[in-house]
Amino acid sequence: MLAGEVAIVTGGSRGIGRAICLDLARHGARVIACARDEAKLGALAAEAEQQEAPGKIVPRTADVTDRQRLDELVERTMQDHERVDILVNNAGITRDGPVWSMEDVQFDDVLDTNLRSVFWLTRAVTRHMVRARKGRIINIASVSGVMGNAGQSNYAASKAGIIGFSKSVAKELGRRKITCNVVAPGFIRTDMTEVLPEKLKEEVTPLIPLRRFGEAEEIAAVVSFLASPGAAYITGQVIVADGGLHM
Repeated sequence: MLAGEVAIVTGGSRGIGRAICLDLARHGARVIACARDEAKLGALAAEAEQQEAPGKIVPRTADVTDRQRLDELVERTMQDHERVDILVNNAGITRDGPVWSMEDVQFDDVLDTNLRSVFWLTRAVTRHMVRARKGRIINIASVSGVMGNAGQSNYAASKAGIIGFSKSVAKELGRRKITCNVVAPGFIRTDMTEVLPEKLKEEVTPLIPLRRFGEAEEIAAVVSFLASPGAAYITGQVIVADGGLHM
């Protein structure tokens, strides 16, 4: 499905990003997996090899809040592979707290990691996609960016910003055969949600029509579809994968 395609995935060392890297590789893509944790990236690449994935995972350490490093990442990808077909902006952090006591640094750190990096990397990648007249951009937002969430004004703002940014990019680049879509997960079983108090999990689960948290692999499957030829006529959309939570 994605044989020969080259993908860049941020936040690829764990959780949803890790599952996305593995799934894209299973579909034949050469995946440039980016994160700060070199050891976890190496283990991820080894796992893809052990599973004999048709594609390959290439680990690259990068801090998405470093614009120069992201520009270098894209340029090295072009030097090594001569193309970038797929970009998945997945890296994200939380710094939760009530708005009345939230520090500037809590707000700025989340916006820098979750939103500003999306702009920087999209700008760097689309310069090459425009020339190729081909590309898939998939940005990972959150149901919090659709419906808000108490204690996450910074996180919800960053994810809502991704949605507005993506719709604008979709309108700009559609005539150049580049699509841009958003996947907005709900509660997914990852390291980030595993640390939530059990009481909160028990309160949230009945609000989800499917009565369970999602799996990272289920989000990865949506991303792989949006990266595939079968999604060529889908752009500017927000696919909410939350088990029906926000209905």
